[in-house]
Order: sequence, then C-alpha cells, then structure tokens
Amino acid sequence: MSDPLIIVGVADGVGRMRLNRPDKRNAISAAMAAQIHEAMEQLDAAGDVRVIVVEGTAGAFSAGADMAESNASYEAGERRFNPSSEAAARVGASPKPTIAAVDGPAYGAGALLACACDIRVVTERTRFRFPGADYGLVVGAAGLAVLVGNALAKELIFTSRVVDAAEAARIGLANRVVGNDALAAAVDELAGQITEGSPLAAAWAKRVIDAATGSAAAELEAQADLVLRGGADHRARFARATRRVTGGGAGA
Repeated sequence: MSDPLIIVGVADGVGRMRLNRPDKRNAISAAMAAQIHEAMEQLDAAGDVRVIVVEGTAGAFSAGADMAESNASYEAGERRFNPSSEAAARVGASPKPTIAAVDGPAYGAGALLACACDIRVVTERTRFRFPGADYGLVVGAAGLAVLVGNALAKELIFTSRVVDAAEAARIGLANRVVGNDALAAAVDELAGQITEGSPLAAAWAKRVIDAATGSAAAELEAQADLVLRGGADHRARFARATRRVTGGGAGA
C-alpha cells in the first residue's frame, strides 16, 4: 500500500499537515490536492486544534503543480480544472490561524500554497518563484500583492524570477528566516504562542484582517485562470517549459 500524500497530526493544540511526496519534491497532484481538502476539513473540525501548520519534507516545501499530470490533462483537451489552486484556496479559507513552515523551494503552486497561509516561517535555503508568466498563466498575483505591495508583486509576477529567503523576509513575503535546522523549533514556538491566546479572538481577528484586503482580486485571478488555462498560449508555453524541466516533475 502506498504512503499517504498528506500526513496529518495533532498535538498540544497544533494541527500539522505535511506534504509527503518527497520523490517529486512534493509536486501537487490531483490526488494530493484532494487529500489537502480532506486534511483541512479534519483539522478545521477538530475542537482541540487552535493553529494549523502546513509543511513539506526536509529541503522541499513544494516545487509546484505536477507537470506530467497537467500535461496529460491538456493533451486530453481539459482546460478549466486546477486542483493545486483549489487546494491552496481551501487552506486560505480556514478560520484558524495557519503557518507555512517552508524549507527549500516553494515554486508555482507551492508558492501559492505558502501564500495562502497566514504566516510564513522559512529557512535560509528557501526559494520562492511565481512562474505563471512563463506558462501563460496568472499564479499567486492576488495573494502576493497583499503581502509585498502592488509594484513589487507586478515585478515578481511579470519576470518569474526567484526570490531567496533574505529578500523574502525583507519584502514581507516571509515573516522570518531561520537556520536550515531550526525551522521545527521556530514554528513550534510560534504555534505555541498562538495556542495560548483566545481561539475565538484569533478567528475574528483573521476575519477582520482578511476583510481589510478584500476578495475581489482573488476572484479576478480565478477568472483569469478559467480564461487562460488550457488555451493555445498556455499549452505552447507549458510544452516548452516542460521540456526544460529535468527530474522535478513540477511547475505552475
């Protein structure tokens, strides 16, 4: 029997959802996306969970969506289903505080998943990339603008360039950077501080802060995805990008 793609655990008021596909650098497949939905339903419903930690495996948060699976769907003529984006949206919809514990690459759908969390703690080897423009898509523009501001979000989205950990902290994409071996301890400390506060107040505070940024941008990004994904420009760019990728199997 194969290992689960998502591992869920609960201890001391902290729920953990770990991506568990290390051989593919935690590329998000449709099956993994479905398990993310299930895990979030479980953790949101658990009365003893005050905060949720989303984490990858050592050295890899998530290298993006599963490119091989996506390519097969595009060849079959499918164009409107984006499981990795829907999984990130489900994490973002949680009423509970969420922390992304990011070690290694968070690219494309992985970056989107990290940005869907309320707080991002990263290691020195963490790298973010929003490669939607390379694929003819819009990936993470709404969430990124809230975190880093419009002008910088446009630069990162238009160029698809890599953002290292130090820059991520400087521009507000990451809350803090820790040593590669210090991530677990830093996240545990932060999660513990959150569990000591009122869960009702935290839930309301999250609603108020999220309401201050509005939802129109996220809705517009979803509309862009419907228009662009699977279209001629996207298919051509995706095919070229897929040929450039070796050994990762992941992308937008």
